Amino acid sequence: MTGASSSLKEFEQPLGDPGLFGPHSVVWKVHADFSAMMVGGLSSLMIQALHPRALAAVWDHSNFRQQLKARLGRTALFVAATTYGGVDLAKKHIHRVNGIHAKIRGIDLKGQAYCANEPYLLRWVHLVETISFLNAYQHLSLQPLSASECDRYVVEMNKVGEMLGATNLPVTYSDAKHEMSQYEPELVFDQRTRETLQSIESYSVDLTEKPFFALILSASFDIIPSWLLQKLQKSSDSCLQINARRLALQIASQPVQWMLNEQGVSAVAKKRVKLSSETV
Repeated sequence: MTGASSSLKEFEQPLGDPGLFGPHSVVWKVHADFSAMMVGGLSSLMIQALHPRALAAVWDHSNFRQQLKARLGRTALFVAATTYGGVDLAKKHIHRVNGIHAKIRGIDLKGQAYCANEPYLLRWVHLVETISFLNAYQHLSLQPLSASECDRYVVEMNKVGEMLGATNLPVTYSDAKHEMSQYEPELVFDQRTRETLQSIESYSVDLTEKPFFALILSASFDIIPSWLLQKLQKSSDSCLQINARRLALQIASQPVQWMLNEQGVSAVAKKRVKLSSETV
């Protein structure tokens, strides 16, 4: 469903390497929740598409609308590698993205110049992604984070954001949401944004996955702040509808989450660190 097709083998080594965060981090906890990451990921893509220069960098230099699953797969792999991979693996993926960004530049539809490694644009992308993942986790988790844990997540995520070139990042959840809102005057809903939304809403999944994905997609709108939902020309459903969908998704997610907790990338990473401690 995510489009990712990498092997778990590269997450097994080197023994004892905790990566950029380690098993006791809030990032490891949040990113282990499959449904929340799917919901947060789709939500962040939709919000990010409101910034014309950020969208132009993707629109002009990729075919993401025709190959959305492949792009989501690359994004899922990047998040997995920077979260659960060893330090060298995480740095390799960050270096790769930085190399791609360094080559992407152009002019958007309003005649404004953009370059993908511009700290201001990277900050926008980082803020949206961090807040979306956190909003999704708080919405779907049976044990939401405390206020201090939310702040810890923001601080931990800043490590990757800064390695990608983002600057002046906030250190609390509240400040992150405030800083994201400061981009509001620059956000527009144009034809490119509309087509991006349509690509996401028509995302191709297997027939057996359609009901589950429909819940994921609906929840991705449910967690978007109201002011951004209006920008996307969408209206919020009633609290009853939102809560019913949340409960349905929580129930539907349990078998998949159980399997991932036992065999997924977070389980492999925990084993990598644990095995080393047992051999000392």
